[in-house]
Formats: sequence, structure tokens, C-alpha cells
Amino acid sequence: MITGGAGGMGVATARIVGRDHSLVLCDVRKDRLDAAVATLDELGIEATAVHCDVTDRDAVATLFDTASGLGPIASVIHTAGVSPSMGDAEYVMRTNAIGTVNVDEAFYATAGEGAAIVNVASMAAHLLPEEIIPTSLFPRALSDESAFMSDMLSACEMAPEEARSGLAYALSKTFVRWYSTSQAERFNARGLRIVSVSPGSVDTEMGRLEEQAGAGAMVTDAAVPRWGKPEEMAELLAFCAGERAGYLTGTDILNDGGVVASMRERARVAADEV
Repeated sequence: MITGGAGGMGVATARIVGRDHSLVLCDVRKDRLDAAVATLDELGIEATAVHCDVTDRDAVATLFDTASGLGPIASVIHTAGVSPSMGDAEYVMRTNAIGTVNVDEAFYATAGEGAAIVNVASMAAHLLPEEIIPTSLFPRALSDESAFMSDMLSACEMAPEEARSGLAYALSKTFVRWYSTSQAERFNARGLRIVSVSPGSVDTEMGRLEEQAGAGAMVTDAAVPRWGKPEEMAELLAFCAGERAGYLTGTDILNDGGVVASMRERARVAADEV
């Protein structure tokens, strides 16, 4: 199953995993979802489309019911998410954080031994100073959605209003990274793997929305000074979800062309020169 299946990374990943698995694509944009299924069909890859908003727990339950009706769930690749330019802080946080909880908890309740879920975080999850991340409040997302959302939006108020959706994005993806590591032992008790991947700036429609908001400059300053290709991310996502990665769980893989490494090293050098 691929959430966000109509997006650039979703379709690229579907082209790989669809070679030897039955495929379920879900997306909140029905027109784009239908187009993605048609594109895959031209490649000889059959996919079942499910129109689904991952922030709707009942819709996610229906999604998993549909997938389970096709056979055992081998893996879920959760690419569904939004960037800062796509909405306000509440929308960004709900989609990225609560959407992840909804999908992952449904996977935990539904999938059988040996299955894996791969969540898409972001390099933004590696850039926030530890002291501003309300990690102690993250577990509330599993027990009290309203309290969690209130806590996270309060945390975003440290930023000017025009920057809050950006902070919400970084915090929500930091949450995805936290969840994918903190829940590994619980998932393993049911024979399930959970991993997250943190892409850098990827040449997709959503990625390019952020080009003028700072992503373009980070690409220029990266160790690999170019945009990542959706296919490069797809290969990693597919590997993490597959049987060859059977020992991989409870971790995040940063795949950002060296952006974070370059920024940290340049900050260190600048500090030494002061």
C-alpha cells in the first residue's frame, strides 16, 4: 500500500513495488489518483485506487479493509503529507502527524508478522534545535489527539505568524521520526518493522513549492548540489519496505544529498572562526 500514491515519490515507488506485489494506492486528490493509476496501467502495473484522507480515521480503516481484502499486507509506504506552502500550521500538523498515527496504528492492528511500514519524515526533522522540540508531549498523539494538537500549535506560537506553518512542518516531521523510532519495540512484539526515511529537497510538485521558501538555497549549498530525484527516493523506500531489509527497524534514514552534513560542518567552521 502506498499513501500519497498520486505524488511524485508515491508513483515512482509504485513503479518498483508494483512489479511483484498487488498494489493499493490512496490519495486525497481523486483526479490525481485516477491519473496515477492510469499511468501505472500503461506500464503493465495494476493498482487499486482508494480515495482517502489520512486525517480521517474511519477512511483509513476503510483503506486497510480494502487492502486486506486483496491479500496479506506486505508493506505500507506512507508518503502522504503536506509542505508549509500548502496550508496553515493546524493543517500541516494534522496531516503530517495525526495522519501518520492513523495510518501506522491501522497497520499495527491489521498487518501480519513480517510486514513493514515506512514513514516519510524530512531533513527538516534533523535541523530543529533540541531545546525547542516538545518531545515529552509527543506521546499524547496516541492517546489524546486534541491535547496533542493543542500542545503542538502552542509550540508553534514561538514563531511569527507567517513562519508558523514552516515550524509546524518541521515539528510534525520530527514527530514522524520520533514515532518511527519510539514504537519499534511495540511493533516488533507483533513481528512488524517500522522505519522512517527523511528526504531532502526532491524534484516533485510539492518539493518545488518550497523552492522559493528556502529549499532552493539549501540545495545549492548541499554536498550534492542538485535536487533529489523521485526515483532515488523510491529505491530507498522500496528497499526499506522489502524482505532484504528484515533487520532494519526503529531508525530514520537521512537521504538529503548531504544538506544537513554541509550545514552542520559550515556552522562548526563559522563558530571556530569567531
